[in-house]
Amino acid sequence: MTIYALSSGPGIAGIAVIRVSGKNTADVIKKITGDKLPSPRVATLTKFNKIGTKELIDEGVIIWFPAPNSYTGEDLAEFHVHGSRAVINAMHASISKIKNCRLAEPGEFTKRAFQNEKINLLKAESIADLISSETEIQRKQALKIMSGKSSDKFNSWREKLLKILSHVEAKIDFPDEDLPKNIISEIQKKSNNIIKEIKKTLNDQKVGERIREGFKIAIVGPSNSGKSSLLNYLSKRDVAIVSEIAGTTRDVIETHLNLDGYPVIISDTAGIRNSKNEIEKKGIKIALNRAEDADLKLIIVSAKNVDFTGVLKSLLTKNAILVVNKSDLLKAKLNNKFKKYEHVLISIKKDLNLNKLITKIKSKLKSKFSTSEDILITRERHRQNLINCVQHLEKFKKKNSTQDFDKAAEDLRLATRHLGMIVGKVHVEELLGSIFNDFCIGK
Repeated sequence: MTIYALSSGPGIAGIAVIRVSGKNTADVIKKITGDKLPSPRVATLTKFNKIGTKELIDEGVIIWFPAPNSYTGEDLAEFHVHGSRAVINAMHASISKIKNCRLAEPGEFTKRAFQNEKINLLKAESIADLISSETEIQRKQALKIMSGKSSDKFNSWREKLLKILSHVEAKIDFPDEDLPKNIISEIQKKSNNIIKEIKKTLNDQKVGERIREGFKIAIVGPSNSGKSSLLNYLSKRDVAIVSEIAGTTRDVIETHLNLDGYPVIISDTAGIRNSKNEIEKKGIKIALNRAEDADLKLIIVSAKNVDFTGVLKSLLTKNAILVVNKSDLLKAKLNNKFKKYEHVLISIKKDLNLNKLITKIKSKLKSKFSTSEDILITRERHRQNLINCVQHLEKFKKKNSTQDFDKAAEDLRLATRHLGMIVGKVHVEELLGSIFNDFCIGK
């Protein structure tokens, strides 16, 4: 089937780009323009008419990309028209009347580019990440992955394992042949080096995933300590309801921020207290789970109320900042129990010391995002495949005798398969739906 879709953003705009890809693309061009095919890869000004009539839809630019030199590897065309909904709808309606043409599914153009070996799976994912990037650091990471450094590294490991596998299979197929005496020790040495490199890559503090998904900050504390007020302050808008009534926040409220170029997801959670209300109890449980999962916890308490439970104390790890709010209500010095923790004394109501808190948060962000190594892992599926690869290589290490070579070869095949799944070198049809459904329609 030939697919078509709006590839530029929806809504009113100066220009809209409608993309068509597939065997019938040339037919689409001829019928809509009423003319012959334009010169390949040259922007050509022409008129677009409703199919079967001479009624003008719009005048615009067409660019024709014959296969295989196109984004998808198929015949592809781009219609650049004026960006009104009426023009776009008229163009879509006309193309839909041509035999074997249908509206594209999300990510289908990029999926076809992958299937036609124009790009690998990592590049496809990085294109999606670039489209959805909101901060500078996300944009840079997506471009680095697109450049091919990570896929080169994964392919390098895979090729080395394939080389080792060929030696193991040679020993199985020709047991009586005089293969080099040191072949087993060389095989083990090379596989050990790969294990070390992959383990080093896995020990990256999940920086790539943090950049792609956002640095998770959870605001946790007792009821009426100022959690929702702090969320609103950091978001610079009223995201959460602020009330003196305890237990107002029952569910997690999230907001996405761009903090000095770093992507951040801040969560306001239910107040930690003893409650008989079943709904509030569930909210408190969710709050504690969200705190455990967060990259940084802001434990906020009231300076006047010394409600500092054992649960909150247990959350004060190295990935936490104690925020003592309502300093404007203090009539004496701060309670000594707070001073032994890394803390910031603030007043959201009076806007006191909030700049110090934001500075501390930024410092935590920079330390988490800083890395001297090239980022290779940006998604959980990359990490899981590398973990599985290492597990099979560890099993392979334990097989030293020639009697174990059949099993050793299978361990190597599975290790190689997991590396191949990252870049799409093996059959990965089960992954494609979940990966390309995250794309917008028209990409």
